[in-house]
Amino acid sequence: MRLGGPVFGDSSSPEQWVAAVRQHGYRAAYCPVDAGASDDVIRAYEKAAKEADIVIAEVGAWSNPLSPDEATRKAALQTCKTQLALADRIGARCCVNIAGSCGEQWDGPHPDNLTPQTFDRIVEIVREIIDAVKPTRSCYALETMPWMYPDSPESYAQLIRAIDRPGFGVHLDPVNIVCSPQRYYRSGDLIRDCFRLLGPHIKGCHAKDILLHGRLTVHLDEVRPGLGGLDYRALLQEMNRLEPDMPLMLEHLPTQEEYALAGDYIRSVAKEEGIAL
Repeated sequence: MRLGGPVFGDSSSPEQWVAAVRQHGYRAAYCPVDAGASDDVIRAYEKAAKEADIVIAEVGAWSNPLSPDEATRKAALQTCKTQLALADRIGARCCVNIAGSCGEQWDGPHPDNLTPQTFDRIVEIVREIIDAVKPTRSCYALETMPWMYPDSPESYAQLIRAIDRPGFGVHLDPVNIVCSPQRYYRSGDLIRDCFRLLGPHIKGCHAKDILLHGRLTVHLDEVRPGLGGLDYRALLQEMNRLEPDMPLMLEHLPTQEEYALAGDYIRSVAKEEGIAL
């Protein structure tokens, strides 16, 4: 498997980008260009990545296609299509977004998020995005979330069947679905269920951690890998068993130093398990 994360430093040329990725000790990276880049620029970065054995893990399409505001919803749909096209142009493993929220907070909870009606809307939206772009090298994927679909391996498997498109994949963020003490203390079982049910559809994973506090009612905080309770041994074992080139991408940390510490922790667990990063 391949560890990756945000790159600090000058990435204004393919050569500088490769050097920055290598300086961080990564073998996977986020997409280094935006959708406005010319075909020549995109080809240059793709070529540099291949020659340096760097996997371009994902292109973000962070937006709310379920927004109650029509203008926001339409703009989000266009963003998803544009970013999926970029992922396909550069050969990224996936274009990733969340399903969205029925409320004003694009990534927040809402009473209608986890309903059959919203499930059906997500199916229609994802089909529209994929059918408009028709990706041949990449795929569109939804990140797992605690209060919107897909919120479990079971609901993700249902979405795969309902969407029924080869251009749809899985982006697994196990921390996002550790949303109860039951899942917190059995995160290894949850991770193994994800890989058992979703297996070959998984295109990449995010690397975070989560900490359960002892104050009522239930308080769960996202923390740096190694400072929480996520079963990283289970995650690394399952990722490596599924595909040696699977990217695990660090995110949401405030400084370069924090990313270095997170990477050191994951590498230490991988070394104990005999897994190459």
